[in-house]
Amino acid sequence: MRSRVRTGSVVQEKGTGVWRFYWWENGKRRARTLGLLGSKTAAIQAADKVRDEIQKARATQDAPTVPTVTQLIEGYRAEKMPKRYSTRRSYDVWLRLYVQPRWGDSAITELQARPVELWLLSLDLTPRSRSSIRFLIGLLWDFAMWRGDVPTARNPMSLVTIPGASKRTRKPRSLAVDEFRKLLEHMEEPFRTMALACVCFGLRISEALGLKWSDVDWLNGGLHIQRSIVRQRVGETKTEYSDRALPVDAELLAVLKRWKQATQFGAADDWVFASPAQIGRLPWAADSLNRAYRKAGKASGVGHVSTHTMRHTYRSWLDAVGTTLAVQQKLMRHADIRTTMNVYGDVVTDEMSKAQSKVVALALNGNGTETARTPS
Repeated sequence: MRSRVRTGSVVQEKGTGVWRFYWWENGKRRARTLGLLGSKTAAIQAADKVRDEIQKARATQDAPTVPTVTQLIEGYRAEKMPKRYSTRRSYDVWLRLYVQPRWGDSAITELQARPVELWLLSLDLTPRSRSSIRFLIGLLWDFAMWRGDVPTARNPMSLVTIPGASKRTRKPRSLAVDEFRKLLEHMEEPFRTMALACVCFGLRISEALGLKWSDVDWLNGGLHIQRSIVRQRVGETKTEYSDRALPVDAELLAVLKRWKQATQFGAADDWVFASPAQIGRLPWAADSLNRAYRKAGKASGVGHVSTHTMRHTYRSWLDAVGTTLAVQQKLMRHADIRTTMNVYGDVVTDEMSKAQSKVVALALNGNGTETARTPS
């Protein structure tokens, strides 16, 4: 006995009375034994159940698998992770210490706004650190959408609110002229020249460590910031705007010349602040610099000073000598003037040179009127 059902047919074998369900799949005939059933109606009902199971299995097989957070992190590292070492390192720290332990086995779709926000607020971290973690989870969501793992839609992390994320927990320090000069008296070479370079150019310490003698234009009085070094790894500058030529005042150029004559690593391709312990192959390590700053800060009575204090001080001194915000943006090498102070403008090289010379006069001679201000 044969009966048609919604898809396929049920057949009762002669002699045994066993019912079977037959259907076509991918051009091939398939069969499933239903058993000894009391009637044709019971056989059709059993066949319908089998058909439903088959359709559900197909849907599950065809549906894209939503990746776990760990799988996404591995994919993101391979395809989208920033190349700059310091950025990669900071991303890896947040992912490895916080995101992966809590959410690694979860599908990315489980990381919705409310549970993530509650989790972030429970962490014993500063608001800015929580904001950094939220940002990284947002990047994982974007990566999943870019890769087609989940439908393209609004990123749930845009709904997560971190109170106080835009506020600093520690007020950045800016040194007055007399404080800087006291500090300088208690610094040995090459840290003294390095501090002068940082405060007179507003260099990030990674940029100061990345300087080579070939970056100095001795004839025209210029300095080209071309690279940075973080944890003894040479990389690009922080942004494309950081990679710029800066004017060098004649007095500061003389300071650099004296250090070039004093160091045993004075060749054009040598690091300006080469480490004797590394036989000049690498510059001094950041840990050594931090110890030198702490020691000088304590000995001079100035107190805690970090390497980045020099950049903040430079910004304040530019203010103090009356430098326009447009010039400050160029000298600080900010990509957006809003980073300096929400004002747009343009400058010429001569104005930049004058501003830099005034700051050098403060650093070397203490000349001029200056009051320490907090940079924006």
